Amino acid sequence: MDDIDLKLLNSLQLDGRSSIKKLAEQCFVSSPAASARIQNLEKENYIKEYQAILNYKKLGFHIKAYVSLEVSPKDKPEFYPFIESIPNVLECDCVTGPFSMLLKVVFPGTDELDQFIGLLQRFGNTNTQIVFSTPVGPRGLIQKEFKSK
Repeated sequence: MDDIDLKLLNSLQLDGRSSIKKLAEQCFVSSPAASARIQNLEKENYIKEYQAILNYKKLGFHIKAYVSLEVSPKDKPEFYPFIESIPNVLECDCVTGPFSMLLKVVFPGTDELDQFIGLLQRFGNTNTQIVFSTPVGPRGLIQKEFKSK
């Protein structure tokens, strides 16, 4: 991993549909070199997948929420397939603290969110936070590491 690879990764995060030619120009390498580097980054799993960032509100999903859930270790084998089958769950992370799972979800309204939480509660206690706004949306890894002064 060198500076050219990092620049390619940053460029792809900003625009995953950039052409090889454009990426090569941004990194001052030939198109075949840029293509080979990207293939290597994919092979080495630095690039996991390519994905579009959707406007959920425009698609009718007006409620975004984070749901914390307490799941007993013995229930995880049943919980994981269940949660993976719910398309409204955008992310599910196993976390530290009083709750073991943190779910990022979207729903058309609070009624659907309430029904979902009712289903979740068979696995344990929940705590839900509904998002009012998102001042910093999805973005890639920042090129330079944050350093406090």
